Amino acid sequence: MDIRILMRDLTPFEHLVAEHLCDGLSNAAIARTTAHTEKVVENTVSRMARAFGIKSDGDTNIRVLLALAYRTHFGDGAFDKMNVPCGHFEIGPDGKSYCTRHTE
Repeated sequence: MDIRILMRDLTPFEHLVAEHLCDGLSNAAIARTTAHTEKVVENTVSRMARAFGIKSDGDTNIRVLLALAYRTHFGDGAFDKMNVPCGHFEIGPDGKSYCTRHTE
């Protein structure tokens, strides 16, 4: 699967839908949460997939690839919400845990 870097800026609503998608919500749940119809959410997911160059075929789950592309491009706040520690922690010389990839 060939996923390109984002081809255009996402709208604020597309960001919102993508963040909910990364949280594992279904289109129906995203629709309820955002007070939109499920069709609006479906169309938004399709537009975002095109923006990332993700094409549908019988073997591809667009929602999974879109979530991965979004997280890669914008960071992975979903794990922060789940209180999952970063997988890149190493113990420093002072005995404290430090992430070897992410800096603040």
